[in-house]
This record gives sequence, structure tokens and C-alpha cells, in this order.
Amino acid sequence: MHIVIMGCGRVGSRLARSLEKRGHSVAIIDSNAEAFRRLGPGFSGRTVKGVGFDRDVLRRAGIEEADGFAAVSSGDNSNILAARVVRETFDVDNVVARIYDPGRAEVYERLGIPTVATVRWASDKVLRRLLPEGSEPVWRDQSGSVRLVEVHVDPGWVGRTVGTMQEAARFPIPFLLRLGTGMVPKSDTIFQDGDLAYVACEADRVGDVETVLGQPPAKN
Repeated sequence: MHIVIMGCGRVGSRLARSLEKRGHSVAIIDSNAEAFRRLGPGFSGRTVKGVGFDRDVLRRAGIEEADGFAAVSSGDNSNILAARVVRETFDVDNVVARIYDPGRAEVYERLGIPTVATVRWASDKVLRRLLPEGSEPVWRDQSGSVRLVEVHVDPGWVGRTVGTMQEAARFPIPFLLRLGTGMVPKSDTIFQDGDLAYVACEADRVGDVETVLGQPPAKN
């Protein structure tokens, strides 16, 4: 499949890497070329600078041959506009848009545009819309009781230490992925913008970890 993504933020970049790992062709659009750094050096897909509802930009991203389109930028209006252009102009049926306002999301669902409100693991939810198999943990033991999961971390944790994050989540963070390169953090390692955190936890506690790290840290 060839998938076009609009928005190379945390969700878009993670979604792009997840799709590429599954062997799909990916093109990602963003108006800020610096955003493509989130993809890391191992990303081999197409990057296109521009706005995702511009028809010429979409064509450069291969929308005419696309099997799916995900609009996951930070703007509700841009996401919906891009989704409508892709569906109505290029006849791509497999379209999903991320919407920050849940009320508006319901309205667009009624118009036939699948939407995902901004929640924990938003990229996984978009992935389930695009691919039937959805997303799986990075690793799990044979009994299924322990997992290593890549967790969406709220931007509010940027600048905090990994030790603080581990204490809050109550589970270890054995490694981070920073600019496409893995690293084993120390307790005083500072979590940076663009880092991906991997948490080792019991399967029935994944939701707790997502809740803690998926929202800003409590103010002291």
C-alpha cells in the first residue's frame, strides 16, 4: 500500500515509521521541513514540504496512486479540508482525519469522514483505520503478561528527567529512541522533544502508563 500522511508531528512521524516497518510505501507532508527530523535517518519514504490540502503538493506525494490518507496535523480545519480534497478530488476512500474537538469529530463522522479525536496513542488509532491489523507492542513475553511498549509522551514531559518519568509511571523506561538512534537512559537523562519512550510493564497496566505519560506531569 502507498499511504500519504499530512503532518510530521509526534503522531504523524510515529505513524509513518510504523507503516514503513510493515513494508508499506509512505509519503509525509509538512509545511515545516525541520519537522522531518522526527522521522530519523532510517526513514526511506518520501518527504514533501507544503500544505496538505494543496492539490499540487498532494500529487507530489503520490496521492493519485495512494491507497490511504491520514491528516494528523495540529489544525482541525486543515485536517478536515485536506481529507475532503483527497476524498472528493482524488477519490481516495481510505481517509482519516485527526480532530482536536470531539464535538466537531462527531459532525464530520456523519459526513462520512472517519475521525480520531486527540487521545493517548492517537497514532495507533489512526493506524487501525488504515490497516486492519492495527498496532502491536514492541515485545511481549510468551505468557502475554509482560510487555515492552512504545508510549506516546505528552510534550509537558520535555525537560524532565527519565527518573522522574519512571517514578511517575511506576515502571522502568529501559531505552529511548532519539533521532532514530536507540539509547539506554540514566535516571538523570533529560527527555527531549522528539524522543520516543519505551516502557516495560505488566500487560494489565499499560493503560495506567499511558494515562500518566500521556498527560502533562503534575505541578509541584
